[in-house]
Amino acid sequence: MYTSGYANRSTSFSTTADGVAQKSVGRLSTGLISEVVYREDQPLLTQLLLLPLLQQLGQQSRWQLWLTPQQKLSREWVQSAGLPLTKVMQINQLSPCDTVESMIRALRTGNYSVVIGWLSEELTEEEHFRLTEAAEEGHAIGFIMRPVHPDSYRKGQRSGLKIHSNLYH
Repeated sequence: MYTSGYANRSTSFSTTADGVAQKSVGRLSTGLISEVVYREDQPLLTQLLLLPLLQQLGQQSRWQLWLTPQQKLSREWVQSAGLPLTKVMQINQLSPCDTVESMIRALRTGNYSVVIGWLSEELTEEEHFRLTEAAEEGHAIGFIMRPVHPDSYRKGQRSGLKIHSNLYH
């Protein structure tokens, strides 16, 4: 599984009435966009990694939004996974473009602790930037779920963990 997470650290400056600049350092961003690339023939591995986080986020008063391609979440699976049935909302998406735009709108509202969307292609830099901004604005987490076929691993694609952050760049 290949996971790519992005978090930003910001420094904000404000000027007081007498013109003295004060510096606020180390305020960690509260929004996050992460891409989870998984093998469709091994869904259990992805579930084992994500479910504890989703269960913990389910304790918040906010909703969890699932933007799924065609599959419908079953009530039985949601309950057996330990997710709060009353806080999980699902919307079936028709196209990848709709998924990205829907994620941006949902993340920005602040009504959701997590927004999960399925895409078949990698995000563009502009899409990633817009999603990150929306996640930070809504203090939410966005997961991009991207399935890959087992054959692509034989063609040189490697699994690993890659975290991009301006803390280190």
